[in-house]
Amino acid sequence: MSATEEVPAVPVLVQAPPRSAMATWQRGALVLLGLAAALAPIFVLESFQLFQLTMAVIMALAVLGLNIVTGYNGQISLGHGAFYAVGAYATAILMSHGDWSFWATLPVSAAVCAGLGYAVGFPALRLGGLYLALTTFSLAVAVPQILKHRAIEDWTGGVQGLFLVKPDPPSWLPLDADQWMYLVALGVSAVLFLLSWNLIRSRVGRALMAIRDNPTAAEAMGMDTATLKTRAFAVSAMVTGIAGSLGAVVIEFVAPDSFGFGVSISLFVGMVVGGVASIAGSIFGGLFVLFVPNIAEEISKAAPGVIYGAILILFLFLLPDGFAGLLRRLAARWRDRAAR
Repeated sequence: MSATEEVPAVPVLVQAPPRSAMATWQRGALVLLGLAAALAPIFVLESFQLFQLTMAVIMALAVLGLNIVTGYNGQISLGHGAFYAVGAYATAILMSHGDWSFWATLPVSAAVCAGLGYAVGFPALRLGGLYLALTTFSLAVAVPQILKHRAIEDWTGGVQGLFLVKPDPPSWLPLDADQWMYLVALGVSAVLFLLSWNLIRSRVGRALMAIRDNPTAAEAMGMDTATLKTRAFAVSAMVTGIAGSLGAVVIEFVAPDSFGFGVSISLFVGMVVGGVASIAGSIFGGLFVLFVPNIAEEISKAAPGVIYGAILILFLFLLPDGFAGLLRRLAARWRDRAAR
């Protein structure tokens, strides 16, 4: 080969960054974006609007509790409003009569609601479907009446209820009580959402879904269905009870009539609208439960229930698998376009 002859160019292959690194970068960006969006309302919204958003976060947490036992374990519950009420009253009684701090009441509320949920989970071993739904329905009806009973009205306040005071923010934070409670509700909910996400993706979570899909096959595979069902009820009640504790402090008042059967129905609606068996769908369910009734009342003060029902029917007609189903379809389309 002479010196004048040209050597064919060798194509240089540029190695693309590993997919895991790209996925980590994308997750980090999403986390930062979500954190900024979560903290922005503190500086943008007024006091009442921030209160509404705080309650929406709390409702999302309560819907998550229901989703654990109904969406992921297949046990229909129409009584989670009772766990919400018990959690609220556990915090209210300890703060009003025992001068406990709010933070100290949270573990007690979680333990009481988990114990109650474990006890209620025992009928689930022999009942299922509509029969279990009626059993939990009776719990939702009974708890407000029990809270009014004169045998315990010295503790619960009877029909008059109990008044609470929001905890003050730390002195080094330039926030008022409403802004602080928004951060508290957001932080507690974020921790419980993360723990629930890890639970569902663990061995226990897969076992819960196996029992939901085919209990006979799950039992034949050696799964302890009785223990798993009762524990699912306990965890579900604990999450919803903590939401009740947060709601009691944010509203600064509890009364038996505030926890009627309508609370349980609202949580069930939020689960279906957000997406059954969806962690992220619970967030949208909480937003729907809190804001849509207010929107319906603004549209028609004479018949807000009619407007609310029409919105709900329209939403279920357009998104039969809930908001989570819409997110899954959008994510699938985005992956298809990225693959091209």
